[in-house]
Amino acid sequence: MRTRLAALLVPVLLVLAGCTATGEDAARTRDGAAQSRPSPFEDCSGLTTAPAPSGTASSVPADGGTPLPELTLTCFTGGAPVALRDVRGPAVINLWASWCAPCRKELPAFQRLSERTDGRLTVLGVNTRDTRGGAQSIGEDFGVRFPTLVDQGEALQRALGRNAIPLTVLVDGDGRIRHVDTSGALDDARLADLVRQHLGVAVAA
Repeated sequence: MRTRLAALLVPVLLVLAGCTATGEDAARTRDGAAQSRPSPFEDCSGLTTAPAPSGTASSVPADGGTPLPELTLTCFTGGAPVALRDVRGPAVINLWASWCAPCRKELPAFQRLSERTDGRLTVLGVNTRDTRGGAQSIGEDFGVRFPTLVDQGEALQRALGRNAIPLTVLVDGDGRIRHVDTSGALDDARLADLVRQHLGVAVAA
């Protein structure tokens, strides 16, 4: 009886082992496919170059704010890691993940912001708690092209004392944080208002 039961269990175990191996192979294939596709995001080489002058006087006071955390993050496209304190402002830093519905909703508005400010403002994404394949797909599907850093350890969120995403950080030309927004998905009008109010940069309609 025991011999017969063992004989019956062997094919079942082999099938289960085959399913597990197939699942792992599929995951490796997906990850490999994401690695092989060209990144939708721009490289990070220009992040330490100051944006062009706005041509208008800023209404933001010169004092106040706190410096960006002393963190160095990798760029989604590879290359040299980026020290956040070397990012030249004014800048808008958006923390997002592909599984976060409000993040997906607002990302196109950040892409339009980067286009409408025409080099006068740095728009930077920080992908957190995500997979490379998920982030890659969102960039491709939503046409997101601004540079993106990777922070899977949530170091930036911890340094800012915040947990929820999306999270948007507005940084002035001296690299000081002027505002941290956690109000949820931002649209074009709200983004333009925040940038004008906290950074003194006017956004074209």
